[in-house]
Amino acid sequence: MADNKGVIINTSGEASLNNFKITKGDRLILRGLKFHGYHGVHLREKEMGQAFLVDVDAWLDLRAAGKSDDLNDTVSYTAIYRIAREVLTGPSHDLLESVAEEISSKIMIEYHQITAVRVKIAKPDVVVGGPIDYLGIEIFRSRDKDVPI
Repeated sequence: MADNKGVIINTSGEASLNNFKITKGDRLILRGLKFHGYHGVHLREKEMGQAFLVDVDAWLDLRAAGKSDDLNDTVSYTAIYRIAREVLTGPSHDLLESVAEEISSKIMIEYHQITAVRVKIAKPDVVVGGPIDYLGIEIFRSRDKDVPI
């Protein structure tokens, strides 16, 4: 699930993803978070639930933390994990788009130093009539376009 397609780093040190500008190139990376949730449009999904795999990238300036070696100068991985877990194991959503939107919004609201977030959610056990690794969605939200500073 971990891929970086679509991220372009230019010579000015800025990154862009789907026409979004990322002003800081550093990021926290969380891969393969596994949760059981009750999201989907089908009754079976809401009653029995299913496995979800989540990847989160959070862009922020990590220079201060790199120099100080102090957790107070960054955002804890476990804080982002907690937000993803709360949303995935919380109240049911019909669409993964809505689940990802809630995760990204909560991260950006709670941690002002994060300038952009990518959330990828996969359903590995969805039944579609043929073999798959997973089906899912990926969103990208940036503070300059989606969350007022």
